[in-house]
Amino acid sequence: MIHDLQTLRNSCATIDDLVFTAVFSADAEAKAEARKQIHMRARQAGAIASSVFPLYDAIGRGDLRPRFTVPAHNIRALTYDVARALFRAAMRHDVGAFIFEIARSEIGYTEQRPSEYAACVLGAAIKEGYKGPVFIQGDHFQASAKKWATPDGRASEVKALESLIDEAIAAEFYNIDIDTSTLVDLSFPTRDEQQRTNYEYTAHLTKYIRARQPRGIEISVGGEIGEVGKYNTQPDEVRAYMDGLRRNLDGAHGIAKISVQTGTSHGGVPLADGSIAQAKIDFDVLREVTDICRSEYRVAGSVQHGASTLPEEVFHLFPQSEAVEIHLATGFQNMILDAPSFPAEMKEEIRKFSFENAADERKAGETDEQFVYKTRKKALGPFKQRMWDTGEEAKGPIIRELEEKFEFLMEKLGVFGTKDIVAKHVPVTAGALPAYAAASAELTAAATVDPNEGE
Repeated sequence: MIHDLQTLRNSCATIDDLVFTAVFSADAEAKAEARKQIHMRARQAGAIASSVFPLYDAIGRGDLRPRFTVPAHNIRALTYDVARALFRAAMRHDVGAFIFEIARSEIGYTEQRPSEYAACVLGAAIKEGYKGPVFIQGDHFQASAKKWATPDGRASEVKALESLIDEAIAAEFYNIDIDTSTLVDLSFPTRDEQQRTNYEYTAHLTKYIRARQPRGIEISVGGEIGEVGKYNTQPDEVRAYMDGLRRNLDGAHGIAKISVQTGTSHGGVPLADGSIAQAKIDFDVLREVTDICRSEYRVAGSVQHGASTLPEEVFHLFPQSEAVEIHLATGFQNMILDAPSFPAEMKEEIRKFSFENAADERKAGETDEQFVYKTRKKALGPFKQRMWDTGEEAKGPIIRELEEKFEFLMEKLGVFGTKDIVAKHVPVTAGALPAYAAASAELTAAATVDPNEGE
């Protein structure tokens, strides 16, 4: 239900109504007011958008030696319902170390701007009675190598990334992963030359973030060494990247973690029948990179991308390999779209949508199943409200299965019982929100979105 502005301002709307208005209202003022009210209520209720940096900084300094890997969840569909399930699973097991995130590419094809995504997450926290820091992250704020190829394209990409950072910070994304690994050029003879554009623009965007972060908040910034889906990361690349980054930061605080390539790909590799090929993970890469990060640079460690479609029996190995964070996305999307209770008519319409709207993305030799698997995510935005309005009979089993999956992952990644650890390093105080700028964030142009894949 969409309320008038006065009703919203008088705090008469339920949190369900506020979230619906924040997502679907055609009235820009009502939408902005609903988002503002959600942020205000969340802070007053003790669910505080926060930076994970103090926790990661303690790990990097050696003050904390974790036996867990922090899961970061990309929620592409049914965001409010799925976030509620994630909070419920976390609260049952005193989990404090978990992240909500959305990638630059996902912002586009799911039609979820940062202010909408944050409203859904914080609204879910209010609905479930969650108290404590809420970590909302911009994942893969990625540079397009294709656009970078010309001076005008490069200037446009830098501006687009800066604008997206502005929008994210305004929506209280206090964790941002910069991904300029797409600009690594292996044609150069030395690692420093190969990584130079990557570390120079990671430094530029890190300084941009530091100049705009709210007073009293040190935004957690992540960097990336090698593009996910390419060859596995090597130790000398880590050192070349980190040394170059330090030289270019001009004294600003640097990154808290490094994403590496270990053998996975975003979304997994679909086989001819649409099933996913089993990836081979080089866990030694995670362990070695983390050791370099902590012992030589006081950085928390390595980050694993493209992991949600891995077999369940490998997840306990990530804490053992000292990965500080793991990103999970496509598997959750698949659980929604492939669920037996997902309406068959809508499933067929989404399949048709792929053929009608993504035909130019089809590669030679791909089967229909491979093509649909890779492109059906493009329907998530256009079908967002229909999926949202799906009845309990269809949606209930999906959400329950996702909640069980979150619980399983949290256990295997070792984050049960981390609420006190997080509270020690990331203290929060409820109260009035000092300045909320998400309404102005809506002015950011859709051109800030890149179509590249993100996990």
